[in-house]
Amino acid sequence: MEITHSEPGTPTKLLATAGHTALFIVTLLPRFSLLPSVFSPTNYVVEIKVVLRLDHQGSVLQCMAVRLVSNEVSDLCIGKPAVRSLPPSAATVGDVLAALRRGDAPHLAVLVVDRAAPEKRAVSGKLCVADVICFLCSDGNLASPAVALERPISALLPKGGGLVRRVEPQFSILEALDLILDGAQSLVVPIRPVGRKKNIHGGAGGAVADFCWLTHEDFVRFFLNSIAHFSPIPTLSIDALGLVRSADAFTVCHDEPGLALLPLVRRALSDHTAVAVVTEDGRLLGEISPASLCACDETISVAAGIATLTVGDLMSFIDYFGSPSDSLVRLIKSRLKEKGLKQMLELMEDELCSLSNSSTSSSSSEDELGGKQLRRLRSRCFSMGRRAEDPEVCHPGSSLVAAMVQALAHRVSYLWVVDEDDYSLMGIVTFADMLRVFREQLLPSP
Repeated sequence: MEITHSEPGTPTKLLATAGHTALFIVTLLPRFSLLPSVFSPTNYVVEIKVVLRLDHQGSVLQCMAVRLVSNEVSDLCIGKPAVRSLPPSAATVGDVLAALRRGDAPHLAVLVVDRAAPEKRAVSGKLCVADVICFLCSDGNLASPAVALERPISALLPKGGGLVRRVEPQFSILEALDLILDGAQSLVVPIRPVGRKKNIHGGAGGAVADFCWLTHEDFVRFFLNSIAHFSPIPTLSIDALGLVRSADAFTVCHDEPGLALLPLVRRALSDHTAVAVVTEDGRLLGEISPASLCACDETISVAAGIATLTVGDLMSFIDYFGSPSDSLVRLIKSRLKEKGLKQMLELMEDELCSLSNSSTSSSSSEDELGGKQLRRLRSRCFSMGRRAEDPEVCHPGSSLVAAMVQALAHRVSYLWVVDEDDYSLMGIVTFADMLRVFREQLLPSP
């Protein structure tokens, strides 16, 4: 067998004996930035191992790229914004909720600062409104939500940690990918501040000037940008690749009590998925996602709804996006009284009154601003969450690359897999599942 090396950007020539499998290293390929709308002149040096399987006449039966080894985590950080953090004054669950409501970021980082060396900082957690809602609905907190809001921030963080992992910019993408596949919810990467350094603590309005998030989506974009190297794997169906897994752990029937959602939403938060709402015969009705919970301005009311409504009614309540049905509000209040959750009822009424006053003020300002303020509020809600009745679905025959593109286009990290005929839920495919396919093609294994 003879291997002839070529100039960068041109394929390597291979001469192999018929009937054998050849393993060889190919060319240097110029690449571009892997992030949308960001161009970088960087040439990524890509080393690819290719397996060629030849028949006895010497024809190529299979050509599969199985190794991309030279890219670093810093390549994925180009153009990434700095993470938003809780303000230094934040000490309680109520402070977290207030900071999330004030800001325009769906998540806030919990920053740990070494008092002896303030320049040494670490991110110990990542919180959103859905975390607060789940906490308020936990045992004991429903009866005393005001007390729960005074609990320390640590009460919101998962025991044992590990969901947020720090990686250095010079780490290889494969090292970072292995952390994601081992269960890390997000990776945090130190980055160099561009221009004038911002305040390291900003809560809703500031930024941690030297960290950025990396999520499953960033890795999927990376592999999509290099998809041709893995042919023909991306063209195979998700069913043929074994990516359709059971959605039982993420499924609830529409007539079950809202409190049945809690363990499922917690798992959805850590797995970057949602909760599928189905009929008695298994047809998909919709979903309740952490993002849709975060999009609701009525945080206390949603918690009260989880405690009192069925899943189906809660799905309708969430879909109102700031204008809940009066009939559902009355139903929630009535059931709170029946359950003796007086404090939750008082907080809900205070919240609805405050939002009503804010809406009145916004309506007055709208006349002066030509309606821009109200439209901005609603656009923020819809950008953070999806309508519960419009989940993203695919079919078992959908190709891997089609599933990747669909999920990325709709900014979700999962797709529900349904039967084409009766819309029954067959399973779920997630970014983590997709990434494992690519990881299996890459060497060396962890």
